[in-house]
Order: sequence, then C-alpha cells, then structure tokens
Amino acid sequence: MEPLLGVKIGCLLALLIFTLFCGLIPICFKWFRIHAATGKHRRVLSLLGCISAGVFLGAGLMHMTAEALEGIDSEIQRYTLQNRTGNRENSSDTTDSTNVDYPFGELIISLGFFLVFLLESLALQWCPGGTKGSKTPEEEWGASHGALSMSLHSHGPLPSSSQGPLRALILLLSLSFHSVFEGLAVGLQSSIPSVLQLCLAVLAHKGLVVFGVGLRLVQTGTEPRWALISILALALMSPLGLALGLAVAGGDPEGGRALAQAVLEGVAAGTFLYVTFLEILPRELASSESPLAKWGCVAAGFTFMAIIAIWA
Repeated sequence: MEPLLGVKIGCLLALLIFTLFCGLIPICFKWFRIHAATGKHRRVLSLLGCISAGVFLGAGLMHMTAEALEGIDSEIQRYTLQNRTGNRENSSDTTDSTNVDYPFGELIISLGFFLVFLLESLALQWCPGGTKGSKTPEEEWGASHGALSMSLHSHGPLPSSSQGPLRALILLLSLSFHSVFEGLAVGLQSSIPSVLQLCLAVLAHKGLVVFGVGLRLVQTGTEPRWALISILALALMSPLGLALGLAVAGGDPEGGRALAQAVLEGVAAGTFLYVTFLEILPRELASSESPLAKWGCVAAGFTFMAIIAIWA
C-alpha cells in the first residue's frame, strides 16, 4: 500500500470515529437534556447552546459561504476564459465579457435560503393547525421570567410543531452536503502533509459542529433513536466524500463536477444560514437573562471557527 493511500484511509477512519464520538456525547448523557434541567444546570446548558450557536454561525459564514463564493467565482471565471480562448477570432468583442460583475455566488446562496423558506411556508400551508397553541420565544420567556423551570424549552420546538423537525432535517442535509465536500477535499490532496493538515482542520471543525448538532437534536426533543440515526448518517458523509476523492484523484478534475460541487455548496450555505439565523440564534437569545454572557458564548464559538478557517 502506498504511504499516501494509507494516510488517507487513516484519515477516513479518524473522521468517522471522531465525528460519531462528538455527536453522541449530548445524546447518550442525560445531563445535556435541558427539559429536565433546573437552576444552574439549565443556565449552563443555555450558555452551551449559545456556544453551539456561535459555532454554527462561524461555520455558515467562515466556511460554507466563503467556500461556496470562492468555488462559484473560480468556476465562472474558468468558463468565461474557455469561451474567450474558443472564440479568439472575435477577441476584440469578447474581452470585456470575461469580467463577470454579476454576483452569481450570492444569488445561489440566496436561492438556498429561499428554498428553505418555501419548504417551511408549504409546511405551514398544508398544516395550518401546527401553530395553534404555540407561543413565540418572547411570549414564553415573558410568561416564565420568574420561574426558569417553565422556560420555552419545556414547550418543544419553536415556532411550531411542524417547523422544528423540518428545520432539524434541513440542518442535517446542509451539513451533509458540506461534510461530503470536506471529505472530498481531503481525498483529492496529493501529498501527505497537505492531507494531514486539512484532515486536522476538518476534525477540529467537524467535531464541534457535530456536537452542536447532537445538542440541538436533544434540546428540540428528538427521539433518541432518530437522533442516533441522524448522527450516524452525518458521520458517514465526510468518509464518503473522502472515498469519492480517492476514486477521482487520478481523473480529470475539470468538467461539470467542480461547478456542480460549488453550486451545491452554495445552496447548502444558504440553507445553513437560514436555520442558523431563524431557528438557532432566536431560540438561544430569546431570554433576557445574562445577555452579556450569552453574547460572549456566541462570540467564543464564532471565534473558534474563524481561527480554524486559517487552516481549513
């Protein structure tokens, strides 16, 4: 076995085992179940949720969005350059066409955002009774300001019973897309140092994000069986991408694969930002208790992901 291939197989196993370990921690330990927590225990879990919100925010902005914009822009530039070289007889007319000013990357990310918006609107249209009896975060926290044990987390997913599971599914799908592309990037590396460097960055990034996913599934009342299946499926995505990278490492990287990857990454980034800003952050910041501490926890999670972006 070649040393490079052996290192990549080792990275594949490390991604699988480490992701499973981090994702199963909040699911397997009852301490992380905020529904049964009171007093200081609940406050600690709330701050931990704020850290996970910062991690999701940093992953969405510093990793997924940044990678999508870079990939889409480079593919569009490559496509326009090929068109120019293929029409050299009209080069005087096509010189300006190589400078693409339209923000295609931002458009694709926005399409991902509106895709989730449409799915939730359809869910509410088909299940109009899903919002009956459901309170906004501010109403629930206002009603329980003097009794923390009656906080919003005791009422299930917000803002409705139909949206909570849907948003959890969307979050898993968007992360799955991103995880496949992360593994694909590791599998396509051509040297052992680059494989190890990128794999370590992915492990640090993926471990904290998957821990946040497991915590989110627990706090939204997902059944343990489905939470386990979700974490297992998510853990398999990066190894799957790495295996695909091994399969195509010797092939032609040009063609439609890179463009399709960039577009899917952009759609995933848009869906991730929707879930982050409209589900995770509103839930964690709904209470007026310890606002500076919550801000600090969100900022700490975001800072961690911003630092990882140096190597990822």
